[in-house]
Amino acid sequence: MRPLTAVPAVTVKRYSTGMVSPGIGGVCQSGSIQSLHDHAQVRIIMHFMAASGKSRQIGIVGASGYLGAELLRLSALHPQFEVVLATGDTQAGKLAASRYPNLAAAYPSLMFSEFDPSACEGLDLVFLAMPHGAAQGIVPELRKRVGAIVDLSADFRLKDSRLYPEWYHEPHQSPELLEEFAYGIPELFRDEIAGSTAVAVAGCYPTASALALAPLVQAGLIEPSGIIVDAASGVSGAGVALKESSLFCTVDESFSAYGLLDHRHTPEIEQAIGASVLFTPHLAPMSRGILATCYARPVASQQLTSESLLGTLSHVYADEPFVVVRPDSPSTKATLGSNCAHLTARYDSRTGWVVVL
Repeated sequence: MRPLTAVPAVTVKRYSTGMVSPGIGGVCQSGSIQSLHDHAQVRIIMHFMAASGKSRQIGIVGASGYLGAELLRLSALHPQFEVVLATGDTQAGKLAASRYPNLAAAYPSLMFSEFDPSACEGLDLVFLAMPHGAAQGIVPELRKRVGAIVDLSADFRLKDSRLYPEWYHEPHQSPELLEEFAYGIPELFRDEIAGSTAVAVAGCYPTASALALAPLVQAGLIEPSGIIVDAASGVSGAGVALKESSLFCTVDESFSAYGLLDHRHTPEIEQAIGASVLFTPHLAPMSRGILATCYARPVASQQLTSESLLGTLSHVYADEPFVVVRPDSPSTKATLGSNCAHLTARYDSRTGWVVVL
C-alpha cells in the first residue's frame, strides 16, 4: 500500500473488469466493495500464499464450519500448504469429503478429529476457525507448539483488554497475548503481519469499513468523528449453528437491522480506522457478501470532489491487486466468490457529506 497522503484529483485507471483473483477461481467483476463474510480471512490466506515458497504443514481447528470449509478449499489450491490436521468435534471420525463433497477430490482421506493440542505439535501454521471466546483458552498452549497462528475469531483483534467485558460480555482470558497479534488486513497492516507469527484476522464489517475509510482518515480528508457506517451482510456470517434468526423462513424476503448501538464490531472498526463511528449492521437475504455505506464530514480545510476522493483511494491501493477502485455503484453479486473488494466514493456538495462504499 502506498503512503496514506492526500493527492489531487487524478485520472483513475483501475476501472477494468475481469481481474482474476489468483488461486480463488473467482473474478473481480464490476461494481462493489462487497466482501465475503469471511473476506478478510481469505485475504490472509492469499498473503501467506505470496509470502514464501517453503512447503508448510498446516492444521485447521474448527474445520467443519463455514470458515473451516473455506480454509480447506483455499488450502487445496495453495502450492505450499499441506493440510495434515482438521479438527471438528461434532464431526470427529467422519471424512471431510462426506461433509463437503465439493472437496472430495482434494481431500479423499482427510478425517475430522477432536481437538487435541498435542496433535498440533510442530505444525508450521494453525488456523483457528472457532466460535468467539474459544481461542483464548487454547492459544497460550498452541504458541508453544506451532510456528504461527492465524485466529479467525474476534478473540485477539482488540488491543485493549478492557473492551472485551463491555462488548463481548466477559473478561479476556489471555490479555497478555493481545499485543502479540497483528491485525489482519494486509492492505493496511502489512508490515505488522509480515513481522508476526500471530495474526488476528479482521472481522467482516471492519474489513469493509476500514478499506473504505482508513485511507481518508489517515490522509486528513475526513473528520475522525461523526462517521456513520451502515452495512449489510449475508446469512453465513452467523455461522453454521442452527438459529431461528438464520432460518430460511425468517430471512427470506426480509431485510433487517440488528445490534443497534451495541454491535461488537464497533470498537474494532474504530481501532482499525482511528476514528469514532456510529455503526448499524443489517442482515440481507443472501448467503454471503457485504455492502458497507459509509458517511463522513470533510475536514474544513479540504476542498473535496468525487474525483479527488477516487484519486486518493486509487493512489493508496494502486499496488494492491485485491482492491479495485471504481466509479460504479456497488452490487454484492459483483465480487461473489472472488477475493476482491470494490471501492467507490462521492462528495455531495449539496449536503457537504462524503460517501464511501
